[in-house]
Amino acid sequence: MPDTHVERNTITYSAAVSACETGGQWQQALQLLRGMLDARVETHTITYNAVVSFCAKGQEWQLAALLLQEMAFVAVESDTITYGAALNSCQKGGQWLLASQLLHEMMRRRVDRDTIVYNASVSACEKAGEWQQALQLLLDMSDTHVGRDTVTYNAAVSACEKGGAWVPSLHLLR
Repeated sequence: MPDTHVERNTITYSAAVSACETGGQWQQALQLLRGMLDARVETHTITYNAVVSFCAKGQEWQLAALLLQEMAFVAVESDTITYGAALNSCQKGGQWLLASQLLHEMMRRRVDRDTIVYNASVSACEKAGEWQQALQLLLDMSDTHVGRDTVTYNAAVSACEKGGAWVPSLHLLR
């Protein structure tokens, strides 16, 4: 019978994490990440990105934020994809304040901010009815030359509607 021992390294762990994505097993992916750390196997941004993305799918915004902090602690670089996944989990959880903090952290760390990460933040504001913050994000997008799209404007208008701010929503339509 052939030896079925598989060397535990970054590649095998990352493949197993990806397999968890296919099976929708975010808790198992998190356990694999913990196993990598316990076994002192080198972790990479890609592996963390996958687990943070799973957190968004499982609406685990607290865990996504903790993983971002952990990445800094274990000296793994976070990127636009990492933050985008964390912001997506904030959006799903209506965590507009955390989304705002993460955007500021991106700016401080000089991580590129794109339409996708801003849209997740505006959508988090929309979910919470935080129309003023949503409009501020639109201004920030303009100031930083980040493109706005239909998703951006729909979320901002919806935030205004939920906050009872119909006049600012009319200005968005002009």
